[in-house]
Amino acid sequence: MSPSTGHGAPGPDLDVPDADAAAVAGEAMPSEKVPLDRVRILDAALLHIDESGLTGLTMRRLGQRLGVEAMSLYRYVPGKEELLDGVVETLLGEMQRDDHVLRAPDAGWQDFLQRLAHGVRRVALAHPKAFPLVASRPPEAPWLRPPLRSLEWVEDFLAGLCSEGFSDEAAVAAYRAFTSFLLGHLLLEVAAHGADVGPLDVLDDGESDDAAAQRQPTVWRLRHDLAQDHAAGEFEESLESLLERLALTRVELSDQPRLT
Repeated sequence: MSPSTGHGAPGPDLDVPDADAAAVAGEAMPSEKVPLDRVRILDAALLHIDESGLTGLTMRRLGQRLGVEAMSLYRYVPGKEELLDGVVETLLGEMQRDDHVLRAPDAGWQDFLQRLAHGVRRVALAHPKAFPLVASRPPEAPWLRPPLRSLEWVEDFLAGLCSEGFSDEAAVAAYRAFTSFLLGHLLLEVAAHGADVGPLDVLDDGESDDAAAQRQPTVWRLRHDLAQDHAAGEFEESLESLLERLALTRVELSDQPRLT
């Protein structure tokens, strides 16, 4: 346990490397022992979030994980905001490296969207505590929508659908519907895995969940059914329904004359 500095405040962590003392003693600076780069820092930040959640991430703690002082990180990541944006880049990078996700349709647009949806879901399930960042961090352009929030990915999405016979209007409608479906479903799913997707200052009134639920007879009777996890099946069914709706949108909007 860390020593106290009085007034209930925790003292300094004992495992923080003292780069200044090392330099005075003629030793190598901690950052020189283990070379840093942006990728290594962002990977460590993502791992920290996976283990401890977003609220526990600070530059000081990240430096501890990497065995360096926090000041060493600022050369590669100027601050906390840039760090969080970098974590989102790392998550999107994982999807880009997914061999099952295609950058363009090669077996029809339905297969293209199926693969893309499952690729995003795999990232969400691999990093449930970090996934809400995909929704909350500012996108590259204000009119982009999470979780497909990078210009490169949206270009691939729209160009892919246009190459499959979608009009411009139908492709944009598909983008809006597809992103709404993914974000809504996956935020609910990662919340069930312990992700914080709402305010952090929720008050506990001291009443147990069971006591509150017992006052609602139908909820109480169906509580075991409500607690069952059918996320995978619900995702598949909802995605199939969405693709059917997009097939109709593709025909309906493509048949309309374009206004000039």
